[in-house]
Amino acid sequence: MSVSVEPVQTAAEIKRFIMFPWKIYRGRNPIKNWVPPLIVGEKDTIDPKKNPFWAHVECQHFLAYRDSRIVGRISAILDRNFVQFQREKVAYLGFFEAIDDIEVARALFDAAAAWAKARGMARIMGPMNPSPDHILGVLIDSFDNPPVVQMGYNPPYYPALYEGCGWRKEKDLYCYRMLAASLPVSDKIRRVAEIVQKKRKVSLRPIDMKNFKAEVERIREVYNQAWERNWGFVPWTREEFDFMANDLRLVADPRIVLLAEAEGRLIGVSIPIPDVNQILIKMNGRLLPFGIFRLLLGRKKLHIIRLAIMGVTPDYHNQGIDALLVYETYRRGLDTGYRGAEFSWIIEDNYPVRNLLENWGAEHYRTYRVYTRDLS
Repeated sequence: MSVSVEPVQTAAEIKRFIMFPWKIYRGRNPIKNWVPPLIVGEKDTIDPKKNPFWAHVECQHFLAYRDSRIVGRISAILDRNFVQFQREKVAYLGFFEAIDDIEVARALFDAAAAWAKARGMARIMGPMNPSPDHILGVLIDSFDNPPVVQMGYNPPYYPALYEGCGWRKEKDLYCYRMLAASLPVSDKIRRVAEIVQKKRKVSLRPIDMKNFKAEVERIREVYNQAWERNWGFVPWTREEFDFMANDLRLVADPRIVLLAEAEGRLIGVSIPIPDVNQILIKMNGRLLPFGIFRLLLGRKKLHIIRLAIMGVTPDYHNQGIDALLVYETYRRGLDTGYRGAEFSWIIEDNYPVRNLLENWGAEHYRTYRVYTRDLS
């Protein structure tokens, strides 16, 4: 039977769009390592009235049908801030989910591509869910472990669907892990960190939660400076960063959120997040009736952190500040009771950070791939 792809227009269709992944991952052949997102969070993410990201973005969600049954979903996303900042006519592909069927995948990809091309875009890349600052990429290996917080997961057949429909690699994103049992903090690394801190006259402190709003604004300024030249970067607006920070505030451990200061100003940040996916994987996307209690009570048992945000202002690049932040984040995490960390994601050609982690002995164990497709 043929596949039809229709734009999502009604509230009922939005609900079906949000809930479709449960058919893929919790259907006849459940995929145990998938972590169901919180349904309320998914609603807020795609709601233009709640998420300020959509203030500068045009988007169309689609559902694929075969014999009136939903068999896939996708979003075409045009971020005007990205096009302006990067000076490239590129749209995003997002929220792709589909059954293992090349016809379904092709129909979805073609619908998103046609939408982007009609708006003057020359290329489309993804998945971005919904942007490079959120969950992105296709998992291409290491399917035997659940993802950590704010990292994606997909069936092993997804890379073949992309590549079978003519997509090519845009960029690979690496994940590194460090476990206390196999990677203790050595005296040599400690001495290097102390030398950097003393030589560069850098002081480290935890985030001041009593002045959270002011701290967030300072962090946003450092982040936008630190990441300006990175692949896929778009400067965060104040409203977007506040929206993100309010979510992080619910799960972040302020004892290990580190701010680096020198010459009286903030020059670097390290923001690890406890891996709440260890709890979410048991909640099936629902806070009620008992999920909220599982989430609150389970936080004390979390033993892995993900270093989600780390950056140093350009005038302090190549001075060892990133090494100091990695070392102190890991050391303080261990002192606080965590037993390991994931550093993700690291762009494949970010050799300074990759070399730093690999020289320490961190393991590159997982890769996500962002794909691209020309629209000419």
